[in-house]
Amino acid sequence: MNSVYEEKNCSRAIMRVGLPAMLGQLTTLIYNLADTFFVSLTKEPAMIAAVTLCAPILLIIMSIACIFGMGGSSVIARLLGEEKRETAGTTMNFCVYAMAFFGVITLVLGLAFLRPLAKVSGADAENIAYTCDYLQWIFIGAPFIMLANGFVHLFRSAGLIKEGTVGLVLGNGINMVLDYIFIALLGWGTAGAALATSLGFACATVYYLACMIREERKGNPLVPLTPKRFSPDMGMIRSVVSIGIPGALITVLMSVSNIVLNNYIGIYGSNAVASYGIAYKLDMIPILLSVGLSQGVAPLVGYCYGYFLKILCLSAPMLGVIQMITGYFQALGKAVKSLTITVLRNAVLFIPGVILLNRFWQLEGVIAAQPVVETIITIICLFMYRRDSHSGAR
Repeated sequence: MNSVYEEKNCSRAIMRVGLPAMLGQLTTLIYNLADTFFVSLTKEPAMIAAVTLCAPILLIIMSIACIFGMGGSSVIARLLGEEKRETAGTTMNFCVYAMAFFGVITLVLGLAFLRPLAKVSGADAENIAYTCDYLQWIFIGAPFIMLANGFVHLFRSAGLIKEGTVGLVLGNGINMVLDYIFIALLGWGTAGAALATSLGFACATVYYLACMIREERKGNPLVPLTPKRFSPDMGMIRSVVSIGIPGALITVLMSVSNIVLNNYIGIYGSNAVASYGIAYKLDMIPILLSVGLSQGVAPLVGYCYGYFLKILCLSAPMLGVIQMITGYFQALGKAVKSLTITVLRNAVLFIPGVILLNRFWQLEGVIAAQPVVETIITIICLFMYRRDSHSGAR
């Protein structure tokens, strides 16, 4: 496991996982602006409008990847926190194949309903041809778009933070170079912009797959690519999807809202849509940076959370009672009773509790010893306090 998740300094750990993710989002923003910039060189408002109208569709495709990317990342991080590395690797394997499958489904359905989708997006007679050109290449590249976006999250959860960021920057960099070639030099317009986007994601996907093959050959159980490790069960699928869908739904609903907005802006022509698209992308700068930070930190939080923290947190309510009553006896000068609570808690009950619970439930039992002992001590403390307060009243 990458040492970042073992980092003792919380601030340093957050910076190590957060800054690369923010850098990745920043390059995504730059490539989005580059798309608009190079298309604007054509001096065709209808082309700029088409890129704006297609942006929500592209986001919806990415959000499908997030179901398995972000959902899988959360599950994997928590499994690693529990030291279940083999299960984490199987989960990653399932997520990769699931993204590839849904990418192909999106490709087929997207091309089959290309023109209706363009109209739903808000395209009119002035820009529908350009919109269809853009969507066609985006749907052709859908499997790569999904895989590349999902891999970023999965790699971060597996501790491959550098590789996750490099793939994202690589894909966006290639996209910008191809934007210049396809649009500025070859004059392919919106089709060139979409083709550059799909090829950029394709290159990122190849890089991620190469990283997985390399890690698998090194014996890393977290990133198996072989079909032999494809053995999902309903519990795994339910865990991944139930976590991934809420996050993806946020993007889908935002995209649907933008589609509705674009339809109404489209009433006023391509110039209005083009202008809105440029302003919207500039407005995304602070949003994408905050998204990058939250996505980068999420696996760290998941790794630290695990089931260990869930178990340990059960003792939190009891600790308050124990400390209060211990302090009560100290304040009254009743050192023997205060000492009794301390000795019972830290020696008489805790040590046998660890040994006994380990015998029945292994590691989970050892971790559960603390809340079990704290519960027993709380009952003893309340009993001692009640007897003391009653004797004092008499």
